[in-house]
Amino acid sequence: MPASKASRFFERVDQREFLLCQSINRCLRYRCVLPYFRVVSRLGDGWFWYALILSLPLLHPEAGLALALLMAATGLVCTLTYKSLKKTLIRERPFISFPAIHCGTPPLDRYSFPSGHTLHAVCFNTLLALTLPTLALVILPFTLSVAASRVVLGLHYPSDVLAGAVIGSVMGALAVELLPLFMPMA
Repeated sequence: MPASKASRFFERVDQREFLLCQSINRCLRYRCVLPYFRVVSRLGDGWFWYALILSLPLLHPEAGLALALLMAATGLVCTLTYKSLKKTLIRERPFISFPAIHCGTPPLDRYSFPSGHTLHAVCFNTLLALTLPTLALVILPFTLSVAASRVVLGLHYPSDVLAGAVIGSVMGALAVELLPLFMPMA
């Protein structure tokens, strides 16, 4: 079966990103790095975001419910978007293409482009930055850790993370425009 244009493109990009990806992945040699990024990755699977969404109505009674509903709806759109892109573009994960890259934790799915964890984290952080900036600042270190975890754990190339961040920031900014639709009528 002939390779698609996307897979040929990714093969070239993978070769160019391999050394950077490998050097970032070498951080796993340090004893505290693997456990930290495994926990961050697991929380980034959704658990952190579910807890945040459920707590928003309590943290911000005036607009928290609307924001929680918007985040849940946006999260669903994010999931459909990244799954569709992964299925269409088919980029193998770094640890699959390059045995020198250690897989720090099992992936949730097969393909790597774009990073769904990063897409969600940046989308939600963008959405919060535009609605509750103080909360967004508190969550920003977690968002950055999620993005870093993807490359450190050998699950994504830096360009997967960058693409997830770009798509996530656009989706978060667009979602804020829909917030009035989720607000109760006065």
